[in-house]
Amino acid sequence: MADPPREGDGASPMGSAKDGSSQPEAAAGSPGAGNARSRLESRFEQALSLSRVVVVVPVIILLLAAMSSFAYGTDVFVRSVVSVVEDPELTSHNLGFLLLLTDLFLVGATLMIAAFGFYDLFITGAGAGHLSLRLPGWLRMHDLNDLKARVISMIILVAAVTFVDGAVESKDGLDTLYLGTAVALVIAALTAFLRFGRMDGGDGS
Repeated sequence: MADPPREGDGASPMGSAKDGSSQPEAAAGSPGAGNARSRLESRFEQALSLSRVVVVVPVIILLLAAMSSFAYGTDVFVRSVVSVVEDPELTSHNLGFLLLLTDLFLVGATLMIAAFGFYDLFITGAGAGHLSLRLPGWLRMHDLNDLKARVISMIILVAAVTFVDGAVESKDGLDTLYLGTAVALVIAALTAFLRFGRMDGGDGS
């Protein structure tokens, strides 16, 4: 006579559900969900990286503004060169005219430096290995500190030329003193910001 089946013999279909043998099937689905999330994050990061292309818009605007400054300076020169030739003496008017031209061209150069800096930092230097922006060594920018240094340096130069222009054209010594004091304060503040801002940025890196 056959012995009755004992509890430990064999594995019944219901027992497979009770002893947790279905857990590997549930666990097998988790890697697929993780891969889908990873792919979604990867696509989002790619889209975020490509969004830097919008920097082309301010680059174009800065270049157009620079060309406008150069064109305006050229127009001022063409319209005023006749009077300078007719009166070639070194007068305050003629000297102020030359300083105005210098100021306009410096402003245009500052705008171009800013445009090159934005493009170099966000497009050329942001993983676009196939792009190569041919710039002189002093105009290559590796971080925002480099862009800040060059733009602030140009602003200081423009402020200095503007003060000289105002001093030449001014008829009141007290106004010249006020203007010089204001320009000196601005230059000192920009120099301090440039120096200590760069030190903080270097420490943070």
